[in-house]
Amino acid sequence: MARMRLKWSVGLLSLLALGSAGIAHADDLVVSAASSLTNAFQSVAKAYEAKHPGTHVVLNFAASDVLLQQIANGAPADVFASADQTAMDKAESKNVLLKGSRKNFAANQLVLIAPMASSLKLSGLHDLAQPAIKRIAAGDPASVPVGRYTKGALEAQGLWDSLSAKTVLAQNVRQSLDYVARDEVDAGFVFATDAAVAKDKVKVIMTVPTTTPISYPMAVIAQSKHQAEAQAFESYVLSSEGQTVLAQYGFLKP
Repeated sequence: MARMRLKWSVGLLSLLALGSAGIAHADDLVVSAASSLTNAFQSVAKAYEAKHPGTHVVLNFAASDVLLQQIANGAPADVFASADQTAMDKAESKNVLLKGSRKNFAANQLVLIAPMASSLKLSGLHDLAQPAIKRIAAGDPASVPVGRYTKGALEAQGLWDSLSAKTVLAQNVRQSLDYVARDEVDAGFVFATDAAVAKDKVKVIMTVPTTTPISYPMAVIAQSKHQAEAQAFESYVLSSEGQTVLAQYGFLKP
């Protein structure tokens, strides 16, 4: 099956993302975070608001590169949390980050998953080449961190080019997870924390070695009108309390 790619405009993604989180108001603290952080950051935001009654956190989730494009195009954001260093490097090159605010706050692992009911025999990456495997979900490496990690891992095994024809490119890691959970593909690549939130629908075949460690950086946006609050939120995520919340969702220490 030919590689498939969904094309959405950054503007539409921004509207959908903010719409799902609630319309941001001038006094809100807007946190733009990678899709894989959805469940964990919902809990982090709730805990943070309990300690800071005057602050309302609006969460905007999407692929890291999409979030960066939103921010660079002027979308409201006070904090940016990425699923890889590449997206944050791009943000730094565009001068959208408050200098000195970039911090690593979590780590993760890449896993190969399959639908829970699948009877296909998979034990390693080379098994994906078998004819019985028709479709494999993976994040788009052009814009999705999990896709970049996946591409690097498969290239290291000499498999990326040969598996490309089977690859269904997802717009973010949660879409890749959904493809597998709905049994629309035979296998897929997601972060370990994503597999954990759908453990009744997907099974982990293996932890995939990556060519670079999976680390999550965050930073305050230079144009934020709430820099003090943004820095306080960042500090909370890095605190023992914030790290405990992240650990509950399977995230590792940075």
